Amino acid sequence: MSDTTVLPHGALGAAHEQPRFHVAGEHHPENGTLLGFWLYLMSDCLVFACLFAIYAVLGRSYAAGPSGADLFDLKLVAINTAFLLLSSITYGFAMIEMQRRRMSATLVWLAITGLFGAAFIGLELYEFAHLIHEGAVPQRSAFLSSFFALVGTHGLHVTFGLIWLMVLMVQLKQRGFHPENRRRLMCLSMFWHFLDVVWIGVFTFVYLMGVLP
Repeated sequence: MSDTTVLPHGALGAAHEQPRFHVAGEHHPENGTLLGFWLYLMSDCLVFACLFAIYAVLGRSYAAGPSGADLFDLKLVAINTAFLLLSSITYGFAMIEMQRRRMSATLVWLAITGLFGAAFIGLELYEFAHLIHEGAVPQRSAFLSSFFALVGTHGLHVTFGLIWLMVLMVQLKQRGFHPENRRRLMCLSMFWHFLDVVWIGVFTFVYLMGVLP
């Protein structure tokens, strides 16, 4: 008589599946996402550090052209700075409402954040258009080339942030406070505050110091 034990149907397959290293839906944990985004922000810090360094070297090379004191309107730039700083505050309110799981309030604060960000971009485009109209184009001097490169790169980041914000608002409306959406809100929050910190550096190093003799 054979001592072989017949396993129930599917038991052998289940035994082979015991060492389980991957579970659907768990391949993108929150900590991994946030760590990866922090690494991205660090790489972005290097980009802006290089642009600041270039401006530090070339920011006084006017090539007999206009200087920052001739071109910069500090009142306009101060208003633009206020728009961006206020957008950071309103995004913080959106995160608070997200923690309370209040969808309508979260979307309202995100929309206000987007309006402030759009106002910032609008004033920056107005400034660029005014400078170009005055003949202060990037090709005019090394100072203007480095200025447009630094400020323009920051403006592009804010523009991408606004697109991300609008897409995220649609996703929140469709799927609610899904864990993935909560992670995306957190990542965008870090990105938005990072841009605020960079702009404070731009405002101080480029505009305020630029008007000094």
